[in-house]
Formats: sequence, C-alpha cells, structure tokens
Amino acid sequence: MEYLLFRLYGPLASWGEVAVGESRHTAVYPGKSALVGLLAAALGISRDEEERQIALAAGYRFAVKVISAGHPLRDYHTAQAPDSVGKFVYRTRRDELVVGKERLGTILSSREYRCDALSLVAVVAVPSAPYTLAEIQTALLKPRFHLYLGRKSCPVAVPLNPLLREAGGFGEALDDYPFGPLFISRFLFNKAQKKIPDNAKLAESQLLSGLSNEDERVFAYGDYPVRYYWEGDSGDLASQQTLTRHDQPLSRARWQFSQRTEQLRIGRGES
Repeated sequence: MEYLLFRLYGPLASWGEVAVGESRHTAVYPGKSALVGLLAAALGISRDEEERQIALAAGYRFAVKVISAGHPLRDYHTAQAPDSVGKFVYRTRRDELVVGKERLGTILSSREYRCDALSLVAVVAVPSAPYTLAEIQTALLKPRFHLYLGRKSCPVAVPLNPLLREAGGFGEALDDYPFGPLFISRFLFNKAQKKIPDNAKLAESQLLSGLSNEDERVFAYGDYPVRYYWEGDSGDLASQQTLTRHDQPLSRARWQFSQRTEQLRIGRGES
C-alpha cells in the first residue's frame, strides 16, 4: 500500500483538546482535526467550504509516530475584545479597539503548548479520497495557505519533507521514513558530501536520513518513549490500548467535532 509521510516540528505546538472554561489544553501529538486542517491549508481549502472539508476528513486515515513530545509550556493569556452589538460586525482589530472602545472587556485564558515536539505522520487514502496522495504531496511542498502546528502562533519550523513510500503497514512506513535531520552542521554536511559528491543525490546519504547529534541532544529531554497512534487497521502494529478522542471534524465553520477511536502502541517490541 502507498503512504504519504511527512514530519512536523516547531519550537511551539498546540494540539487542541476539549476546551473547558478558560483553559485551553494541548495533547502531546496532533489529532485528526489538526492533520485534516493542515492538509486543507496546503490545498487551499478554506474553513467555510463545508463539503470539501467533510470530503477531506472522510477520505484519509492517519497514523502518528511521536519521536519527542517536547516539554510543556503554559501561557496565562489576556486579550481585550468588545462584546457584540446586534448585527454590527467589527471588520478589523482597529475597529475593535477604536469603534468598540467603550465596550471593551478583558478575556482571560490559560493556554498550553509543547516545546520542541517532533512527530512523523503517515497518510493513506481510502477509495472516496478527493485527492491523490501525490497531489497532497505537491500541495505540502507548495502550500496555498500558511501551515502551523495547531495555532497561528506556532508555525512549522522545518520543511515537511513529504515522501511517497510503499509499505506493509503504518509501522513499517513510519519506521523506514528517512525524515532527515532538523539541524545540519557544516561538519555533518561535509562528511555526507565525501560519501556522495553529487549534491543532487546528497539527501540519499544515510548520514542525512535521521536526526543529527545536535538534534538528539535537544530531543533527549524527558526520555519520552516512541509512541504510535493510528485509526483503523494499521497493517503491522499490535494495539496496546484503544483511545477516544473528540477530534473528528463535523463543521469547521461552526467548530463542531465528534468522537472517534484510535489505537496506541508504545515502542515496537513484543506485546
């Protein structure tokens, strides 16, 4: 089976969970809503295009391999915004602060983030998929909209490096994916270039297929074990636990989501 693989890394990420009151929690890995939103942004599908959003959410299955969950950061967030006035719409932030000056109120919230988290994502298309994996790969290389990791304040920090690979299951696809180092030192580049002088084929070097020594030092935080999360039949991973997440998109425009189940496995050893 063919899989589309890409990596997600940023100094900050926020994979939204169910919001309770002023608290905005984050999971340690991207859920389906976040991944569908990422693909939609790359393809240029806006939130108000309900039919295209629904087709995108129904057309693909995802698996995530968490290399590093990063470490948590909590932000005590304050923002000023005016309350609504009938059918009047504030069209800009300036309108809110100037026109709505007399109606300003302070909104308090506690927002969670993950710092230096790295995840690998595998995507497989079902028969009803609206786009081929090759089309999505092209979109990820040249996205129509900005890509970010859950919040607009969390931009992607390295190229996604999307690749199409044949594999026998999610586990094999994710484990064999040469996602490459995040930081390439001059020493590492020169060492790889000595083995493959042709710069056009330099990415095929084994030295540039995984994390560099500098990357390993960053991701050593917390000694977090590698974890696999997937939906449906993995093909080659034995589930250790069934989880329930409230992240199946129903309506992007109205921010409505339903429950779905996914599987978890920690490591690739014996059960």
